[in-house]
Amino acid sequence: MASDIQVLCLTAASLGFIHTCVGPDHYLPFIAMGKARDWTWRKTALVTLLCGLGHVASSVAVGLAGIALGAAAGRVVPIEAGRGEVAAWLLLVFGLLYMVWGLRRAWAGRPHVHNHGHDDGSEHRHAHGHLSAAHAHVHERARANITPWVLFTIF
Repeated sequence: MASDIQVLCLTAASLGFIHTCVGPDHYLPFIAMGKARDWTWRKTALVTLLCGLGHVASSVAVGLAGIALGAAAGRVVPIEAGRGEVAAWLLLVFGLLYMVWGLRRAWAGRPHVHNHGHDDGSEHRHAHGHLSAAHAHVHERARANITPWVLFTIF
């Protein structure tokens, strides 16, 4: 016969698996971000795993806080329900901000004209887009990819 802790662990793992499969909000953001950012399958899986661990750890922390404060189960339920609401709104806001960012990048990628002066005094004009690698600009800078951290924080 299995020990109580083995039964508890198996039950928790089963419920966690079903909980994830039933809630597309638990995996679709990762699939979408992986595709949008051209992440490898490994990176997508790693970010998903780390966010899942953060999600479980935060649930455990809320549960432990409830126990530590001596709150009855009925008093913890609204906190958990509120946390779900906050996460849903954060995902919605993140999606909208990501859409705005994408539209800005698309707008910036439109061809436009620049005047370029050279050390010898000559000048010329030509059209180009900022998203192409054909023409480098001094004012472009490398940007950190914070998307995995945003997803981790939300989950």
